[in-house]
Amino acid sequence: MERRAFLGAVGAATGLLAAPAVVRAQAPITLNGASQFNPEHVFNRTMTKFQELVVQYYGRPVNFVMHNNSSLGLEKQYFEYMSAGRAVDFAIVSPAHMSTFSRAAPYIDAPFLFRDLAHWNKVLDADLLKPVADEVERRARVALIGYAGGGVRNIFSSRPATNMAQLRGLRIRVQGAPIWSRTFQAIGMAPQVIAYNEVYNAIQNNVIEAGENEAAGVEQMRFYEVGPNLILTQHAITIRPLCFSVQTMQRLPRELQEAIRRAGKEAGTFGRQTESSEDGQKVDALASAGRLKKVEFTERAQMNAAVQPVMAAYAKEIDAEQIHNRINALTS
Repeated sequence: MERRAFLGAVGAATGLLAAPAVVRAQAPITLNGASQFNPEHVFNRTMTKFQELVVQYYGRPVNFVMHNNSSLGLEKQYFEYMSAGRAVDFAIVSPAHMSTFSRAAPYIDAPFLFRDLAHWNKVLDADLLKPVADEVERRARVALIGYAGGGVRNIFSSRPATNMAQLRGLRIRVQGAPIWSRTFQAIGMAPQVIAYNEVYNAIQNNVIEAGENEAAGVEQMRFYEVGPNLILTQHAITIRPLCFSVQTMQRLPRELQEAIRRAGKEAGTFGRQTESSEDGQKVDALASAGRLKKVEFTERAQMNAAVQPVMAAYAKEIDAEQIHNRINALTS
């Protein structure tokens, strides 16, 4: 009798000691996101949608911590953190910042790749970018779980230009991927690679004369204050992958991994629809407020013709020739 009582007491005590571990095991998982922008930016709203969908599809609590306003650096750092499996678990990152890990990655966001929004949407719906995404995931250990973007990029400048001759020699900031410098050089401009957060001061101090961005970036970074002429070159339509660290993913329950990939795809669609619909509205609003002057560019066809040999050579160089040809062959 005494032995049974003793064993019962030991079992009860063991259960009490184990209880904290059970509580800890059931505690919500915490995932960290990062953004250069404030919560109103379309990228941040896309990541908020992602968080909501993850919780919905997982069916259990998940803690999300967003580090906004560049508090953890810039997109290049976010991608490096995700690749290393530390500090940042998810973020929206320009493909230009993936070039260290994949030569082909910047191609999916290259200028003059898409003819218009209809063509851009068809390329994404056909999943023509999958070979690039697979390479990034394999080599950088970062999964491209969705595609946001949809902003049409134009040139904001301290001086106007309506044709190719007036663009010649324009000192313009471009992204770090080589294809951006090559294509802008082919047009006759003088591209310079400068950190995104230094563009405003660089124009203000006449280090450069211009930059290029979609409307959301021009508005958020107040580039219109130093580059009030918006030259409507429409040279690119953005693709902004929603990225997730593979190392983080592998530590998570299988059900949560499935929820993250499902939510990422849907959040990316939300981001594309939101940004593409808001882009023109933002440009018009900035123009109506007198902050931007829209400058019609009359030689887009000539500009496109000048860069296509560069694009074809670049695609061949990075073994993306097949993707390049499939994109060009896809009719909008």
